[in-house]
Amino acid sequence: MCSPVAHTIRLPDELSGVHNVFHVSNLKSCLADESFIIPLEEIQVDEQLHFIEEPVEIMDREVKRLKRSRIPIVKVRWNSKRGPEFTWEREDHMKTKYPHLFEEAVPDNDA
Repeated sequence: MCSPVAHTIRLPDELSGVHNVFHVSNLKSCLADESFIIPLEEIQVDEQLHFIEEPVEIMDREVKRLKRSRIPIVKVRWNSKRGPEFTWEREDHMKTKYPHLFEEAVPDNDA
């Protein structure tokens, strides 16, 4: 602790470019819970080191039925700073904005 309102924390080497002093309002007590761990390579930040939330993968698909139409929707897992987060989104919107999530895996021909 470097003052009553700021803490210095140890960061992994991969985060050496991040300042290691944080205001206490940005820190929360946390018990180790494996389900809330985000792999470091999934964390994206912009030039000002602001966290960028992006979709990680499509978890499920459904078709929402309305009176005269059907809308394909997908369940999306996001890399949220609050931990795992899932939302249902329109499939056409997600395909337009994040086409890489819909690329089919190339089969392994070595088998």
